[in-house]
Amino acid sequence: MPLEGLHHVTAICADAPRNVDFYARVLGLRLVKKTVNFDQPDVYHLYYGDEAGTPGSILTFFEFPGAAPGVAGAGMVHAIVWRTAGPEALAFWATRLADEGAPVTWVEGGVLRFTDPEGLVHELVASDAGDPPLTAVALDVPPEHRLLGFHGVRAYSAAPEHSAPVLRALGFTRRAEGGAWVAEGERRHGVIHYDRPPPARHGMAGAGTVHHVAWSAADDAELTALRGVVRDAGGHPTPIIDRQYFHSVYFREPSGVLFELATRDIGFAVDEDARELGRDLKLPPRYESRRAQLETLLTPLANPRY
Repeated sequence: MPLEGLHHVTAICADAPRNVDFYARVLGLRLVKKTVNFDQPDVYHLYYGDEAGTPGSILTFFEFPGAAPGVAGAGMVHAIVWRTAGPEALAFWATRLADEGAPVTWVEGGVLRFTDPEGLVHELVASDAGDPPLTAVALDVPPEHRLLGFHGVRAYSAAPEHSAPVLRALGFTRRAEGGAWVAEGERRHGVIHYDRPPPARHGMAGAGTVHHVAWSAADDAELTALRGVVRDAGGHPTPIIDRQYFHSVYFREPSGVLFELATRDIGFAVDEDARELGRDLKLPPRYESRRAQLETLLTPLANPRY
């Protein structure tokens, strides 16, 4: 039961309208679900991805209006890595992002690094991974330059060797180079790379930081089995939690990174037509009676798709 790479990555933002503008307009991702934080329904939970909201392409944000900027430290993901088709695509994004005022730098290995308006770090790599491309239609992003889904994440760890037993138990394999571990399924694979944290830096959750990273499981049966694997490896997984669009188990791996195992058998078309993903505010059934109230509390969002 190998994990099929990444399922989604969830981060924190303080400004939902600016967030939608950057990820849906500038990066050309599709806003596939506009809903609320299930535990705090007066704030948004936004999901971006490819046209169908396929696991492996999904970046989500908890909005906490006015949240202070966070700082990535030990036990936190500090960069999200995306695939592109090659050097020409990287050059396109370097120009597009610079024109939008996003800080852009080239780092070792031909990697393009940039930050979103709240400081969340992303990297673009030229990939020959062979996984099916996961793209969204954006009229001003040429098809050959569109983002292709996640390659992986980079996390800070003061003692990455402590994470090895749990990662191996979950089926990750270690790459020869550095601190990279790969979850490789039949169709997709995803990488987590551990870096030493900067000296004297203490992590603090806030706007522009990653909350958790989710890996892709098939269904509840596989999730139950994986939950047992984590427990047997010394972890402390939660019970299975219904997140409406997938079912989830959470735990902190030994380096401190919050992992989620999420199923890919439900999907985002469960409560709206696949052709209209992201058009309307979708609420969990338990909050439908509060729709009128919540719609007055939530800031209106301009979705470039509609």
